[in-house]
Amino acid sequence: MGTTVERKSERELVVTRTFNGPPRLVFEAWTKPELFRQWWVPQSMGMSLLSCEMDVRVGGKYRLEFQNETMAFFGTYLEVTPPSRLVWTNEESDDGAVTTVTFEETGGMTLLVLHELYPSKEALDGAIAGMEGGMPESFAQLDELLVTLGASVGRS
Repeated sequence: MGTTVERKSERELVVTRTFNGPPRLVFEAWTKPELFRQWWVPQSMGMSLLSCEMDVRVGGKYRLEFQNETMAFFGTYLEVTPPSRLVWTNEESDDGAVTTVTFEETGGMTLLVLHELYPSKEALDGAIAGMEGGMPESFAQLDELLVTLGASVGRS
């Protein structure tokens, strides 16, 4: 299943993909650190997460640090509605977006829509190349994880 990365306006980016798993499982993969760290970093980058802290509740914080410690992503959860919607800030720079992810059930699968609103056209210009390269690979890794999670859920 393909990942679509689309620029909707000067400041908006939308990434869409359908995952083979129910929204509950896909939502868990986005909100449980032990699952998130298994798929989020594209393997081709040759990096891994040194730490992954996620306090997934309104007003809760997250922080993702890479092994080289020169890069970290962090912010605050603004909205948490399991298993259908997550909204958070990206506070690592002044160019950080507000990210909204929705998880919609479609025949046992999940239509995931990731919407990012950037403070300026320039901020989106800077981010879009990484999204087009990294998101499809990360989402393919999430697909693989969902197969494993679905199999283990089926056995329990």
